[in-house]
Amino acid sequence: VKDGSVEFDHVTFKYKHGTGSPVLSDITFSLKPGETLGIIGGTGSAKSSLVQLIPRLYDVAEGCVKVGGVDVRDYNLDVLRHDVSMVLQKNVLFSGTILDNLRWGDEKATDAQCVEACQLACADEFIERFPDKYHTWIEQGGSNVSGGQKQRLTIARALLRKPKILILDDSTSAVDTATDARIRAAFREKLPGTTRIIIAQRISSVQADRILVLDNGRVADLGTHEELIARPGIYRDIYEIQMNNADRELLQKAAAGAPQDAVTESR
Repeated sequence: VKDGSVEFDHVTFKYKHGTGSPVLSDITFSLKPGETLGIIGGTGSAKSSLVQLIPRLYDVAEGCVKVGGVDVRDYNLDVLRHDVSMVLQKNVLFSGTILDNLRWGDEKATDAQCVEACQLACADEFIERFPDKYHTWIEQGGSNVSGGQKQRLTIARALLRKPKILILDDSTSAVDTATDARIRAAFREKLPGTTRIIIAQRISSVQADRILVLDNGRVADLGTHEELIARPGIYRDIYEIQMNNADRELLQKAAAGAPQDAVTESR
């Protein structure tokens, strides 16, 4: 994969070709390498379906999806999925040490590389409190760690692959707001060349150059956080409903530290 650019060109998607209504209709947008896109929309707006087309978990019915300027259907799947890393809200951990679980992302990763990935994902904060640290045993399914800890470990695992495109599908939903903000700040600083696509239910922790608003499988709006709250629409409605005073203060602080980014996510 040449770079992390992404292009959706009049994409329509159905789960069953030729039958039923489209899940996504006439989706068109593009991302430059290193750009961050937030995706916001209500339940059933097809946010997850959209990002699943990038690593080709499904094929489009019409139009095309390009990564690095090439139609995803023209890539070897292993090559494409190595450079497009996706972290879901619910991810799987296996029986083994923390290091064992991390190396599912890259079996050749050194201890130092694993530590670095965990620092980016703010997982080192709790790992260092364990008596056995990175050699701590994880039960099947991660039953002996919290939901937020599990999510941070799976983010670190994805980062070990050094993807050109990183997709976070509501994958910090169990992480507290302050830690979530630190993860976004670390991404901004340490992964400037990685294209990031962030799906969230909350507006308060997506930090994005632009935000795509989906409604019933269609693009309802696209722009920066400032542009979207300045005009009537779904995004401003969500923002006004979700944001409390603490969220507004966090957004202001994050935006002050990164004026080029629009900070978004909801509570």
